[in-house]
Amino acid sequence: MPLIVTPRQFKQRAQFYHQLGQLASAGVPMLKALDMLSRNPPARSFREPIKEMIVEITQGATVADALQHIGRWVPSFDIALVRAAEQSGRLDAVFKLLATYYDERAALLRQVISDLLYPVFVFHMAIFVFPFVDWFAHSPSLFSLFMRTFGILIPIYGGIFLMIYASQGRRGAKWRSIFERITKFVPLLGAARRDLALARLAASLEALINAGMTIIEAWEMAAAASGSPALYETVAAWKPQLVAGQTPAEAVTAAPSQFPEMFANLYSSGEISGQLDESLRRLHAYYQEEGTTKLRILSKWVPQFIYLCVAGLVAFKVISFYTGYFKEINNAIDMK
Repeated sequence: MPLIVTPRQFKQRAQFYHQLGQLASAGVPMLKALDMLSRNPPARSFREPIKEMIVEITQGATVADALQHIGRWVPSFDIALVRAAEQSGRLDAVFKLLATYYDERAALLRQVISDLLYPVFVFHMAIFVFPFVDWFAHSPSLFSLFMRTFGILIPIYGGIFLMIYASQGRRGAKWRSIFERITKFVPLLGAARRDLALARLAASLEALINAGMTIIEAWEMAAAASGSPALYETVAAWKPQLVAGQTPAEAVTAAPSQFPEMFANLYSSGEISGQLDESLRRLHAYYQEEGTTKLRILSKWVPQFIYLCVAGLVAFKVISFYTGYFKEINNAIDMK
């Protein structure tokens, strides 16, 4: 995926998975489904990756391996979920899950962009207007004008691009771990990321357990699919205890920093009652809804917060400008 992802690209990705899910549900073999998609892809940029997948699968690769072969075109989260789905025989359900996931991301990103347009415009106006007024009035150097405008914008844009780069699912664990530690302290954002990671973990775990995988392997693969380096590190450290006889429910309860009380309680009840698959489906639905709701609230209030900051900056600049203007008038009167 590219560095900057637009709502349209998320929508195209959702359409790709939606079509694969429909064809898989209808019993169409994967090679034939991909061949049909290669003739009418969601976007022209999908044609070559789909053809590469066809070549890899023809040579004996799994769907997950074919996606991984493409490289950065597919996030690691998608690959992990598809790999789990192949082992459980539920590719159609996971393709539909991914389609819904990207549809929600597209809608959320579209809302954020729409809400940010006006405050971002006002912010740029505030950055440029007053330095230009001073430049025409006092004729300072061009370097001073540059530093008062682009000298402010370049670091801001640099920080934004770095955050986007680090947050993408195709980045290495080190980058994602740094980003996760930073966003952990951001109100709503940190909680939303944790909820969505738990939702992905629950969905993957349910698919892997139904595929007949051992509980230790299932937990490790599901933690990798969650997209959270912190969750993966916690689960990976359980292996000696699980091999020694500790149950996953006991391990989850002993890690409250990563697993909230509700997750631990529902997982424990599912493990004891033998209805773990139902508990995991409930956990996925709950944390998916919680994470999405928090992101929607964040997308609503962040633009308003930026607008208030920009309005305060403009007010400060206006007051400073007129204060300086009246001071010059008073100085001119005193000189007379």
